[in-house]
Amino acid sequence: MTNENSPAQSTLQDETISSKEKMPRKELLRGNREIVTDLYIGSSIENERNDYAFKVYIRLNGRNQMIRKVSFQHSVFDGCYFNSCTFDSCDFTGCRFVGCNFHQSSFAGCDFRYVVFERCQIDADILQREAPREENLKMRFARSLRMNFQQMGDAKAVNQAISLELEATEHYLKKSWSSKESYYHKKYSGWKKLYQFLKWIEFKILDFIWGNGESIIKLIRSIFLVILLITLYDVSQFGNAWDLKSYIASLTASPGIFFGIANSHQYPVWLSSAIAATRLIGFAFLTAILVKRFGRR
Repeated sequence: MTNENSPAQSTLQDETISSKEKMPRKELLRGNREIVTDLYIGSSIENERNDYAFKVYIRLNGRNQMIRKVSFQHSVFDGCYFNSCTFDSCDFTGCRFVGCNFHQSSFAGCDFRYVVFERCQIDADILQREAPREENLKMRFARSLRMNFQQMGDAKAVNQAISLELEATEHYLKKSWSSKESYYHKKYSGWKKLYQFLKWIEFKILDFIWGNGESIIKLIRSIFLVILLITLYDVSQFGNAWDLKSYIASLTASPGIFFGIANSHQYPVWLSSAIAATRLIGFAFLTAILVKRFGRR
């Protein structure tokens, strides 16, 4: 005798296992999220703290309506259209906006913590007026809107979002190693503070050199400072430190030395190599900035 199962028994066992896999585990419970489809806001809504939260709004429309002190916590807005609507003191914590159009709509005093935007038409003034106060949340808020504006091809709004993101990042990195607040104290304790301090130093250095990839003016300033250093070295080694004409002559010749066009004096190999490396890095930074600028258009 053998213990092999018949084909019918094997098929039954496979179907039983498959049905068990499809059934949700007991730890997973049904949520209270309700799907609302193809509705229109017919009148103003005010002081509703719970009735509009935890919903999935699909193709919700509204025009010239006031929505005040309404909680939309952890809701999803998919393909919604709001024309000239005003959102005052609304709670959008944890919401997700996908393919929505906020044509001429405005926000005042709303809570946008943990919000995600995707392919939405929305004015860039929301960056300064409605950004969360916490640096880490402001950083993520600006990043989400930056990606959203990139998807919509709004280059000017992308630049504004990047500026806010960099500002929030700088404050966050500084607070991560210097702040006494409980959030930073618990998250970055011990040697983590040193690591955050080094990240902050790196951020500040790159910001000074080229604005973390966003400022041509800062890059030109950095190149000019390098030319000044070349001038000082040239005067100290080959000129008269007490003669103004030596500084003028060296300053006139320093751009040619930096760009590798001409050099009337023999510099040490290490210094010539350092100048050449700085020149190549400067060109690479300039190219990166120009590619990013024109790539957004």
